[in-house]
Amino acid sequence: MSVDASLSIQIALSRKDFALKVELELPANGISVLFGPSGSGKTSLLRCLAGLETPTGTITLAGERWLDSARGLSKPTWKREIGYVFQEASLFEHLNVEQNLLYGFRRSSHSVQRGELDSTLELLGIAHLLARPVQTLSGGERQRVAIARALAARPKLLLLDEPLASLDLARRKEVLPWLERLHEALSIPVVYVTHTVEELARLADFVVLLNQGLVQASGPLDSMMYNHKLALSIGDETGIVGRGTLIACDLQNHVAQLSFAGARLWVRDQGIAIGTVVRLRILARDVSLALTVPENSTIQNYIQGIIESVQAFVHPSQALVRVRCAQDVVLATVTHRSLNRLGLNVGSPVWCQVKSAALIV
Repeated sequence: MSVDASLSIQIALSRKDFALKVELELPANGISVLFGPSGSGKTSLLRCLAGLETPTGTITLAGERWLDSARGLSKPTWKREIGYVFQEASLFEHLNVEQNLLYGFRRSSHSVQRGELDSTLELLGIAHLLARPVQTLSGGERQRVAIARALAARPKLLLLDEPLASLDLARRKEVLPWLERLHEALSIPVVYVTHTVEELARLADFVVLLNQGLVQASGPLDSMMYNHKLALSIGDETGIVGRGTLIACDLQNHVAQLSFAGARLWVRDQGIAIGTVVRLRILARDVSLALTVPENSTIQNYIQGIIESVQAFVHPSQALVRVRCAQDVVLATVTHRSLNRLGLNVGSPVWCQVKSAALIV
C-alpha cells in the first residue's frame, strides 16, 4: 500500500473515563471495518476522522494533512470533504428526497454533473423515490437516501457509523445488498463501524479490531478472519471468509457447486452465473474433522488439509483448530476430548466436513 494514497492515522484522545490511542494505515479504497465491543472506541475514531473531535497527533489522507497537532493544524469538518452517515438517517424532514439529495449535491467543492447524481440514484435503487416526502420512507429507504446524499457531495472519504443498527432484521437484509453494490462501485476509502459479524463478513476488505481504545489487530479480511484475537472477540460466530468460483449448477435440487481450497463444495443455488467469483463464509462451529471421508453421510462437502494450530477458545472444553487447505484456511471449533480421542495435533492430516447449508454466499 502506498502511504501517499492511504489514510494514515496516528492519534490519541483522552477523556475522563476513556482513552483512544490509534496508529493505522488504511487502504486508499475499499471498505475498512472498525469492529469491536461497545465502548471500544469505534465511533470516537470516526468522529476524530470527521473533525468532530480534536485529538493530538496526525491524520493524512492521500498526502493531504487534515490534522497535525504539533503544528497547530486541524482542518474543520466542512473542509475535510467527507461524507458521514449516522445510525439514524438525519434527513431534512421538511424536504422531499430529491431536495435532500440536491442539498448534498450543492455541498460539493467540485464541479459535479447531474449525471453523477443519477448514477448514485441507480446504484442505490432510489430513483423512484425522488418526489416522496421523507416521512413516508421506510427505515431502509431512509438510510439509502442518507448514503446517496453523503455521496452527492463527492467526498474523499465516506464514514458510516453503524448505518444498519437502527433497522429491524428485515430492513437490514433489504439494505445489505445495496451496500454490497456500493462496495463494488466506489473508488474512495470507506470507514465502516459495526459490531455485527454478518456486515463484517459481507462488506469488509480490511478489518480493524478495537478494544478499550487500542488496536488489537488489523489487516485484510481474508487473513483477519482467522486471527485468534478476532475469533475470540466474535465467539460462536467465528469462521472464515474466502472466495470461491461457481463451477456448476444442479437445477433439479436447487444447489450450485463452488471451487474452493482445492475442493468442490455444494451450496444453495442463488441464481449466480457460472464462472462468478463470490465470497463464502464458513462458520467454525459448522466444521467437523475426520481422519477419513465418511461413507453414508448427509454431509457432502469435504476439504482435505493439515492442522496448523490448536488454540484455546471461549470455553475450556473447546479448541479453535486452524487447518491449512491448499492456499486457504478453514477453522473448526471442536472439543479437546475429540482431539485427544482421534490423536489430532499440529501436523495431522484431516478432512474438514462442512454442511452445505453453512456456506453463506
